[in-house]
Amino acid sequence: MKIYTLKSKQKLPITLEQAWDFFSDPMNLNTITPDDMGFKTLSGADRKMYPGQVIQYIVTPLLGIPMKWVTEITHVIDKEYFVDEQRFGPYALWHHKHFFKEIPGGVEMEDIVDYKLPMGVLGQLMHPVLVRPRLEQIFAYRTQKLVELFGEYKSE
Repeated sequence: MKIYTLKSKQKLPITLEQAWDFFSDPMNLNTITPDDMGFKTLSGADRKMYPGQVIQYIVTPLLGIPMKWVTEITHVIDKEYFVDEQRFGPYALWHHKHFFKEIPGGVEMEDIVDYKLPMGVLGQLMHPVLVRPRLEQIFAYRTQKLVELFGEYKSE
């Protein structure tokens, strides 16, 4: 059983409160997801995040095949971190931790995603060719979109 990890950090020139307000609203996930993902929220995103919240989406992660993705927000500490876990969807395991930390002149956000692919050895063979590059592309898009929305962080 191979579990992969993807890590990402980004600094933005906004307050911790602004960052939390944006990321704790599940509807903003649409804004920071590439259009070619065919991302559409179906239900569960009508209020700010809370533990136990179940959110249903349609996504087209690979090869243009739409699928339902159901996540649960399992942990929330206000303005510190939250965790979303896939309940149904394209991965055998998806555990995504989002951390927020106030820094001089802004906020640092850190994502740690632990994931496992379905289909055993076939899934492992697809990882370096299709899955990992796609995830990196999605996170790169998000990084750029957040700079467009909030500006570029400049260290003091």
